[in-house]
Order: sequence, then C-alpha cells, then structure tokens
Amino acid sequence: MGPMLQPKMSGILAACLWMGCSLVGTVRAPHGAEVLGGASKPAPQLTLNNVENQYKRVHQFALRLVLLGRFDEARAFLADYGNGHPADAESPYLMGLLECRLGNFDAAADWMRKAIRLGLPPERVIAGPRSIVNAAAGHPFFRQLLAAQGNRPVHGPLVGNVSDRSAAFWFRTATASRVQVEVSPTPGFESGIRSDSAVTGESTDYTGVATVSGLEPATQYHYRVWVDGTRVYGTGDLSFRTFPAAGSRAQFRLVFGGGAGYVPPNERMWDTIRTFDPLLLLLLGDNVYIDDPESPVMQRYTYQRRQSRPEWRRLTARSAVFTIWDDHDFSTNDSWGGPEIDVPFWKKDHSWEIYRQNWANPGYGGGASQPGCWYRFQVADVDFVMLDCRYYRTNPKLEERTMLGPVQLAWLKEQLLGCGGTFKVICSSVPWDFRTKGDSLDTWNGYASEREEIFRWIEEHRIEGVLLMSADRHRSDAWRMDRPQGYGFYEFNSSRLTNQHVHPEMTGHGAIFSYNKKQSFGLVEFDTGASDPTVKYSVISIDGEPVHTVTVKRSELGINSP
Repeated sequence: MGPMLQPKMSGILAACLWMGCSLVGTVRAPHGAEVLGGASKPAPQLTLNNVENQYKRVHQFALRLVLLGRFDEARAFLADYGNGHPADAESPYLMGLLECRLGNFDAAADWMRKAIRLGLPPERVIAGPRSIVNAAAGHPFFRQLLAAQGNRPVHGPLVGNVSDRSAAFWFRTATASRVQVEVSPTPGFESGIRSDSAVTGESTDYTGVATVSGLEPATQYHYRVWVDGTRVYGTGDLSFRTFPAAGSRAQFRLVFGGGAGYVPPNERMWDTIRTFDPLLLLLLGDNVYIDDPESPVMQRYTYQRRQSRPEWRRLTARSAVFTIWDDHDFSTNDSWGGPEIDVPFWKKDHSWEIYRQNWANPGYGGGASQPGCWYRFQVADVDFVMLDCRYYRTNPKLEERTMLGPVQLAWLKEQLLGCGGTFKVICSSVPWDFRTKGDSLDTWNGYASEREEIFRWIEEHRIEGVLLMSADRHRSDAWRMDRPQGYGFYEFNSSRLTNQHVHPEMTGHGAIFSYNKKQSFGLVEFDTGASDPTVKYSVISIDGEPVHTVTVKRSELGINSP
C-alpha cells in the first residue's frame, strides 16, 4: 500500500489510545446493546486501537474529537497526520470542519480550498455535514461554491430499485429542490417518459428518489435529469437497463460484495466493476463503515465521503444498486439491536432513517411500524430475498436468541413459499457456513437453531434452487454445506471490496476456494435458459483479474441432488 494508508502513531494518537477515546457521541459506545428486561445496557467502549493501518477510521476519529468539542486535540491530531501524509485531501477538509465549528470562517475556507486542490470534489463541501458547514454559508468562498454548483445534484444520480417495468433514481441536491428524470430508448429523446418528482429538503438531508414507470423489459434507456424545471444532466450519455421480463428465462450478470470501507487508493474498485458492466450491484453490508450509531453527523459524513467519489458515481449512475446493512453500518462491531423498535439507548430507528435517506431500495422491512432493511425483488426468473441480520438480532449468549426476529422470520418463510423462480437467492450480511469464522457467535454460528429452522423449512417444503450469498469476511469464498436430507446448500461469500483489513484464507478449512491477496468482488452470471440452468460465481480482483470460478447447476440444488 502507498504511504497514505499507514497512519502515523503520533504522540497525540498514543495519548488518545491511553485515554481510551470513544468514536461515538459520548465516551461510551454501543457495542451491541444487551436488552435485559426492556432496559438497554451499553457494552464496552470503542477505542482507537483499530484506527492504525485502517484509513477509513482516521478521519472519523478526528471528527469525533471535533464533535466532542476537543478542538485542540483534533487540531494537533490532524496537523500531525497531515504532515505525514501531505497528499491526503481528507485532513484539510476535517480542518475546515473544525474551523467552521469554531466560527473561524476565513480559516475554514482556506482549508477547504486546500482540500479541493488536493482532489476533494467541491460537491463534498456543499454536502456537509450541513449541521457544521451551514454556519459558514454566508462566507464568500462558500457562497461562490454554491453558485458554481448551480442546481446540479450534489450526489447521484444513483440508479436503484430497477424492475422490468420501472426504475428509481436517488439524488442529493444543494438546496431544497424538485427533481425529475426523463428516460428514452433513444439518445436523442425523440420520445421520453418523465418520472414523478422527488422533493428534497432539510428533513431528508436534501436527498430524494424519483421513480419512473411504464418502461419495457430488457431495454437500454438513456436518461437526463431536471432540477426545478431546468435540465442539468444528460445529453444521451447517461443510461441504464431494465431487467428482463419477470418470470422469463434469461442470461444476466451481477456483482456482489461487502467490506467497502473508505480508502481513496482503493476507490478505483468501482471503475473496475464498471468494466464488467453488471446489470445490478448487491452491497451486502459494511458498505460505508459508520461505527457511530449515536451521531447523525458521523453517519451522514461517512455516507457523503463515498457518494462524492467520481468512481462510485460513474458506476452507480448505470448499474442498479440494492443494499442491506451489517454491523458497521447499523451500529458497531458484532452488534445486535434486540427485539424492540426504538431500543437500545442510541435509538436504532434513527440510524434506519438515515440509511433510508441514502439508498433507493425496493423496501425497508415493514416500514415505520416494523423498521428494517429486508425486501424481495426479481430479475427474470431469479428471486432475491434480502435479509436484515442486525436490527432485531438478540444477544447470541442468551438461551433463547434470534438473528431475524419473529416478524422477519415469518416473512422469509412466506417469501420462500411464494418464490417461483428457477433460482432463489437468499442474501445475508453474515456467513451461513459455520466454518467461515471459527467459533465466533457473530455469524449464523450464534443462531444455529434458527438457521436449522430455515434450512428444514426449505427441505420440508421442497423449495429447490436455493442459493446463499453473504458478506462480512474480508476475502472471497465459496462453500457447500451438505445436509442429511441430501440438499447441498452452496454459499457465495465476498466482502473485501475496498477494505485494507483482511481475514485469513479458508481453503484448508473446507472452502471450495478462498482468496484474500487483493481486494475483490463476486461476479455472478445466471443462465436460466440452459437445459440445466446454471449460475457461475467468479472472484475478480481489484485489478480485474479472474481468480477462482465455480459453476453450479440447477439440478444440484434440491433434495437428493448430486
């Protein structure tokens, strides 16, 4: 790795380690709240001991000091880190936020100018976090930056919730706005269809989703973007594809993965994925690494630094994005939320609201009355069932425990009975196979009886064609779990999209293959038109190199299958 990836252990950093500084809103941190008798008990604090050699954590720590009002410590830390990494744009940006908090707007502008010279997208400054940046809105530099932005979206367009007949487009705007998308099968827009209007404003952090319907299946559409009645994007160069007709046989490819901590040199991963032109992208958790459920400012900051990357914007403006979350987006490492909707003390439904503001998924659990990130969608004759493995998870050390919670578990069974696709893909943010993480209780290991209930349900109801996908481990694996009834469950696992941190390979532990040498993603290719439909899983490195491949036939996924 380049030198910017190695945070320097300075005197300030060492002092912070000694003090046990928290990364969350107070000096405590919810490391998975134990729900005991309806009361929420905070678990041990999250310290800085995982910051060294993980770039994604460095500036979160600095922002935490700023939010706690520890300005001198933040300034010394950022100065020390910036001196060791003079090409890093994030450090002067954080210095700018610090000066905004102190009301030193001339100094804030100078630091932001430096960050932009070092490559920070100007839109990033406009995006915020606005609870900090808006204090300087009257300063000439910030006024000029806003004027230069015009009414072009600050972030997006991000394509999501595509089907065979519709599509959704996510945006963040600079000011309260009304956004529409016009789509056409021709780049000249001789005939076009307008979306509904997405209204953005302060209550949603200026984000919104515009949906267009009445489209044709398996069609490439060009699109352009209108903000407050003015066309701001698109001359035929923006495009996406609708899915093949629901229930039809088809060939298509997707990319999946997790473990996407923010590491600037590794953001090229999104361009690598784009060269494979996937129809859709599944992000299965640890998508941005927030690790601060108490602070809306930190949550928004962490989303915004990814959303500002040009590599990310190029990919997600074309390939449809579908997401679920895992522990580092939901709360902190190995966390669980418990059975209540608004407990523990950090109000997990608030984290859910910010999650919803930053994606364009087909659904979010049961909505406000039963929050979550589970949903189902279909591509041709392949069903995808996306699970929320954190919101209602209970302590894995309790005698009675659940990963999904009773409502989601019942929903999953109902969905599986209703899935008629050639393949039924169940996506979990954590691995299904017990061998993936040893004795850890954080995967389905800790919820073995619930996993057994799901697998038996599938077998007893003879639901064939089930394929499992997951993330969480910082590598790419393939597994097969053979069952006494003859069902062999295949699992595709990948979760080192951009992360520096890596987990050991598992080839000697029963994996079909395992890879961790470089950042990687899973490329999955379906062919449901074959006489024996197939799904092919390939591991692709950040440099576009195919590493491992396994092909599974539909005839292998059922009772007494070979």
